[in-house]
Amino acid sequence: MAELFAYTDGACSGNPGPGGWGALLIAREGDKVLKERELCGGEPDTTNNRMELLGAIHALESLTRASEITVVTDSAYVKNGVTGWIHGWKRNGWKTADRKPVKNVELWQRLDAAQARHRVVWKWIKGHAGHAENERADALARAGMAPFKAEKAG
Repeated sequence: MAELFAYTDGACSGNPGPGGWGALLIAREGDKVLKERELCGGEPDTTNNRMELLGAIHALESLTRASEITVVTDSAYVKNGVTGWIHGWKRNGWKTADRKPVKNVELWQRLDAAQARHRVVWKWIKGHAGHAENERADALARAGMAPFKAEKAG
């Protein structure tokens, strides 16, 4: 049976600044790749954390039917947020433990809704460590950022 993976990443030139997100979706059967799909996009003025979140959001939202998927991210912020912190935030009315509003709340809510349709396993890997799929997701994020970076330079 095929396994589905999403490798996601975000990039920012300055923080805040022009940014991009990327997602590489791969369906595998053992070592054999059955299908791949690349997604990317960006914004003119954003943060790295927002782009990391959008990579994961777009990967999950792109699935047309409920799926079992492993989302692989190099963002501890995304992994820790979605597997841990989010439960307390929801209990506290989207406030942090010290009663402050959750940063990027609309993206966390969107990610929560996107993952609710699926059975998701979240996996963190070290970024820029030679992991081929993570490097491809990083390249997609940089490609998503490129038009906004050029716009700012021009």
